[in-house]
Amino acid sequence: MSRRDIIEARLAEGRQIIAASLAVEFNVSEDAVRRDLRALAAEGKCRRVYGGALPLLTLSQPISTRIGQASDRKKALARAAASMIQPSEFVFLDSGSTNLAMVDLLPKNSELTIATNSIDIASAVMKRGDFPLILIGGAVNLIVGGSVDATAVTAIENMNIDRCFVGACAVSAKNGISVHEHADAIFKRTLIKRSTSRIAMATSEKFHERAPHRIGGAADIDWLIVEADLPGGDEEAAVEAGFALMKPNDITSSS
Repeated sequence: MSRRDIIEARLAEGRQIIAASLAVEFNVSEDAVRRDLRALAAEGKCRRVYGGALPLLTLSQPISTRIGQASDRKKALARAAASMIQPSEFVFLDSGSTNLAMVDLLPKNSELTIATNSIDIASAVMKRGDFPLILIGGAVNLIVGGSVDATAVTAIENMNIDRCFVGACAVSAKNGISVHEHADAIFKRTLIKRSTSRIAMATSEKFHERAPHRIGGAADIDWLIVEADLPGGDEEAAVEAGFALMKPNDITSSS
C-alpha cells in the first residue's frame, strides 16, 4: 500500500492527519506529505487544516479513544486551566479528555469541592483522595463518557457552581462552541447557566471541526484556552467574535 493510500485509509477511519508526524513515520519531507494532502483535498477526500488534514466528516469517537490523543498538548491546556482555580471553589469538570488531564494538576491543599458527570474524571479524583467529590448520575452516554440525560440536567440545575470547565467538540467564530450529541448540548447549556465562571479549552484542530449542536457563543464563555501556536487567522477570527483567549504561555509569563 502506498503512502497516499495509507493516508486515505486513515482519513476514512475518521482520523486526523498531522503532516509532521507522517513525515517522520515515512522518512520523507513534510512537503511530500503536504503534496499528498493537497491531492486528496482536490479529490474531495479531506479538509486541509494548519499542519495537516481532517476527514470531511468528523466522526464522534468514544471518550476511551480520545483520552490517548494529543496528550501533551491537552496537558498544556489543562495546566493553564488548573492555574485559574481559586481556593475553596466549587469546581465542575465536564466530561472530556482535556478536563481529565486537569485532575492531576489540581492545586493541593486548596479545599476544593469537585463535581463531574464523567466516569473517568470521577475515578481519577477519587484516586487522588484529597477532594470531596460529587458524581452526577444518570444514564451513561458512551460517546460523552458520562451522564447527560434529564436526570443529570436536573441535578446541576440545583447547584451553585463557582467555576466550570465545559467540554467542546468544535469552535467557530460564526457558530460558537458546539458538540456532537444533542443531550450533551442541553447538559452543557444548563451547566453554563449554573456557573459563575465558565471556561472552555480547545486544541487547534477544533477550530476546523464541525458539530451540529451549539452550546453557546463568546458571551457564554469567560475564557477560551487555546494552544500557543493557534494559527493567526483562527485567533483573529475568535477575538473578533468576542472570545477572550488565553494561552499556556500567558500563564507562564504572568507567574
